[in-house]
Formats: sequence, structure tokens, C-alpha cells
Amino acid sequence: MNPRVITEPLSGNPLAAAAIAGNTPPGWYEPQPRDSAAWRERLESVRATFDHNWLARLGPAIEPTDKAKERLESVAAGRGVVVTTGQQPGLFGGPVYTLSKALSALALANSLQEATGVPVAPVFWAATDDTDFKEASSTVIAVHGGAQLLRIDHSQPLGRPMAAMPLGDVSRELEALTRSAGSAIDLNPIELLERFYTPEATIGSAYVGFLRALFAPFGIAVIDASHSATRAAARTVLNLALEKAGEIATAVNERNRELEAAGFVPQVQDVPGLSLVFNAASGGRKRVPIKAAGKHTGSDELGPNVLLRPIIERAILPTATYIGGPAEIAYFAQISPIADVLGVARPAIVPRWSCVIVEPHVARIMEKLRLLPEDLRDPHEAEARIARSRLPKRVLEELGATRAALDERLDALTDAIVEENAPVGPAVADGLRANLLHRLDRFERRLIAAAKKLHAEVMQEIGTARGSLYPLGKPQERSLNFVPLLVRYGPGLRDEMLAGARGHAEQLLGGSKVSRPLEEVGTVRGRS
Repeated sequence: MNPRVITEPLSGNPLAAAAIAGNTPPGWYEPQPRDSAAWRERLESVRATFDHNWLARLGPAIEPTDKAKERLESVAAGRGVVVTTGQQPGLFGGPVYTLSKALSALALANSLQEATGVPVAPVFWAATDDTDFKEASSTVIAVHGGAQLLRIDHSQPLGRPMAAMPLGDVSRELEALTRSAGSAIDLNPIELLERFYTPEATIGSAYVGFLRALFAPFGIAVIDASHSATRAAARTVLNLALEKAGEIATAVNERNRELEAAGFVPQVQDVPGLSLVFNAASGGRKRVPIKAAGKHTGSDELGPNVLLRPIIERAILPTATYIGGPAEIAYFAQISPIADVLGVARPAIVPRWSCVIVEPHVARIMEKLRLLPEDLRDPHEAEARIARSRLPKRVLEELGATRAALDERLDALTDAIVEENAPVGPAVADGLRANLLHRLDRFERRLIAAAKKLHAEVMQEIGTARGSLYPLGKPQERSLNFVPLLVRYGPGLRDEMLAGARGHAEQLLGGSKVSRPLEEVGTVRGRS
């Protein structure tokens, strides 16, 4: 039995929400095409200004195979375009949104190609130049009764790009992930992890190798941001960003003030005195100071920060649009003035498809306990509510009556103190009320705790459901590793996710400003 894939609207960032709804000032974002004709115009403008040799230059950084190679070669030969998305490395491929992002790009590329006749290929930008070891070194798996964090240690100093950070022996963590997958329909994802996540690999190379092998049969190419071919292609824009570092800083500061004046918080905070260019020549990865920018031009170890990366991507790839999440949409508002200073094309962004995957065993738990997915957001609320419902009815009635009687008598006591001019004031009675009600609340919590222990099996079922939908208190898409899901459900899950992404892509081509769900998020009772 396949899981239920529920399309959800993106959420979590006020600026992104405003941008998706089309409620931001003109100029903050590249306008989103409203129909197929407008998309055709966008694609034509990109292909008209791009040379024919981009794939030859970047081929070593992409190393496409299978259907990914076929699509890229078709784009290069037919002067087509690409749809891009991307993510920094996550352990064993990272959370569900790594997969949903890639399928979003594939679905939009397919829809654009069908609607316009222009060759379009999806490209996943693997940000292996990122230095966030905390994110790259961990992932979350669902287990019976909850969720488990898998984390690896670093053998080299922090601060270096993930492309240069040794992976080490991750066999224990990979065994735990494999166990969590349970019965397998498709072992290929596990076999690929075993192939690429070896002690000789770096965190970045393992991530790139795994995603390339996994995504290539779908037609999705993966570009390595740290590859020398990528850096060489980006060198012109990076040197220009150093030459104009002061002007860029001024432009970004002005846009940040505009954002703040409109009531938004800039997604990427300004660091005074530093350019948007990193230099990794010393082994670490450090922002180049604006005052020293001239000394670093021409270096082979330059790289972009998060605000410069989309501009680099648009400059070296014939990118029709980037497809991103809330944080990315938010910081794209800060990018347009940078592109204007550099005199290069502004990158465009559209919202990615978002989903939650409800597995059959989770759906059965939700049905049995009459829970909704949102009931599991709070780490204790569902357990407390279910445990309280299992207490004897008479005990609950008497507890409520005791609280009501206590309130009534304390009100009378307070009135008497005031009316009889007692030697203590009402504040003393208020303190007594707080103390007694606190003791009563504490008694109720002890009752609920005892009920939880008595119904431990039910509590474990709730933990199992939460471990799948809100592992460790975070939304599934942002935390739960996607590999066990692919292993358990095989191509059927991928196809169902792609169908959801396809519906989202068709809405984008139709000019919908808001990424609306294909079906409203609701109860999973009786459905799996």
C-alpha cells in the first residue's frame, strides 16, 4: 500500500508569503510569467543571450549520465534553457525537501518544454562549497516510537567547505538508516549510499555522487558548485563583484532599509566591511574584506556567498528560473540590486512544490486516535489530550467541580476581606488562589502522567506518528531523511510525488500567483 502524498502551500516566512502572493513592490523580484506565452518570452530572452558552449565548459562539473545527459545535450544542441534548484549537502542525501525540490524542477522543466517547444532540462545545484557542517553532518530517521538523530563527527577543523571535509567511517549511521527502512521494495537508494558514502569520500563528494546516480534516471542533472570548472566559469562575475564590492554593499544596504521600512526582516543580514565573495585559499572559507578586495581578484579559490550564488548560476547556466523554498524566496529580494550593480541579468525565482507524506501505518494511528497532522506539531499536546481522555469520567467531573468550587469560595473570601476591612488585603487572597490552583493543576498533571504510563502503547503510537510527520519537532519535509521512504515504497512514491509537483508546475504556467495545494490539507482518517 502506497503512502498518501499531500500537497501543502509553502509557509514560514512573511516576506516569501508576500512575494508568492504578488504583494511586494515592483523591482524586488523578477516578474513571474503569467501564462505559457509569457513563459515562452522568458525562455527566448534567456536563450538569445546565452552562448552555445556552456555545457562544454561545465560538463566536467556536471558529469551527466543516462536521461540527465540526454536532456542536457538536447538543451545545448537546441539552444534550450534549464530550470535550477539546489541545496547544501545533508547526510545521506538530506531531508525530504531535497527530493521534492528536485522533482519540482523536473516537473516545471517538463511542463515548460511541453508548453513552449523549447528544450528544457532540470539542474540541481549541489552547494558543496558550503561550510555548514552542522547541517551536512546530520539527518533524521523515523523509528518505532519516535525519531532518531543520526550525526557524524568531524576529523578536520570546522570552517572548510564540505567538498574538502572528510566523511570518515559512517557505516554505523548507514546501518541505522537501513534498519529504519524496514521491508524494501527498492534497495537501489541504499546500494547507492553504500557506493558513495565511503571513508575515502568527502561530505560533498558523497552527496554529489549519490544524488547524481539517484537523479540521473529521472533526467535531473547535478552540478558540483566546488568543481574547478564551476569556479572557472564563475570567475568573471566573482572578480567583478570584488571590483564593485563597495557599490554592492551600498546597494544591498539600501534594499535592506527598504525591506525594513516595509515591515520585513532581511533574510541575509549585512556584515559591514565584507564583500559577497569568499576566498578558500588558506583551507578555510572566509569573506573577502571590501578594503582588500583588489588583492584577491584573479584567485582560483574564489566563491560566492548566498546572495551572489543565484547571480553566478544565472550567469553560467541558461537559467529560466530557480525554484526555491521560503528562505530562498525571501533572500531573492536582496539580490536584484546586486545584479544591477554588476550589470548582469537578474535571476528569477518561483516557489517550489511542498508536500507531506503520510505512510499507511501512520494513517492507521491517526484514524484510530482521531488525530490530525497538525495535532502533532506540539511535542506533548496530543499525548496529554489522549491520556486525559482515558481517565475515568467521574474523576474528571470531580476535578472540574473542585476547581469550580474553589474559584467560588475564593471569590467569596476575597469579597469578605474587602467588605469587612480585614487586616490583610485582597492581594493575599489572590496569592492563596494562585497557590491552590497551582496545586490542583499539578495534581491533574500527575493524573495525566499516570495515565500515559498506563497507556504506554498508545503513547508510543503517537510517538511513531510524530516521528514521521514532525520528527524532533520539525516539519517532515525539513528534517526526515527521504531514502527510507524511497526504499519502502519504490518508484510508486516517486511517481506520486512527481504528479503532485506536476500539478504545481501547471499552476505556475497558468500564472497562479499563489502556490495552492492540489487538495486541501485535512484529516487522514480512513485514507492511506
